[in-house]
Amino acid sequence: MTAYIALLRKDAASEYGVDFPDFPGCVTAGATLEEARLMAAEALSLHVEGMIEDSEAIPEPSSLDAIMADPANADAVAFLVDVPVETTRAVRVNITIPEDLLKQIDRATNNRSKFLANAARAALRSAA
Repeated sequence: MTAYIALLRKDAASEYGVDFPDFPGCVTAGATLEEARLMAAEALSLHVEGMIEDSEAIPEPSSLDAIMADPANADAVAFLVDVPVETTRAVRVNITIPEDLLKQIDRATNNRSKFLANAARAALRSAA
């Protein structure tokens, strides 16, 4: 588990906005502080998952001092969001599944490995 700094911002006429300096473009919002916190965890998790699927490098977390040294962040409130970061390399496995299920998977995707990995992640999330 790795923790990244999220920045919470609020204007009078807006919801609570959250952004992640280490992940440009990863933003979310919530009507309440609790909703913003929950949405931040979900947004970061999905963003990192997409980066992993695209074989993009996951950045090391920046320090709070470095983030708050940026004048654009002076009015933000910083908090930490944990995200599981997959650091292991992909490995080849041999599995046995029913032939009709394999045909359904092949009709649904052109990348079996990615499809099965995503299905496993979804199953693990729902089991937690």
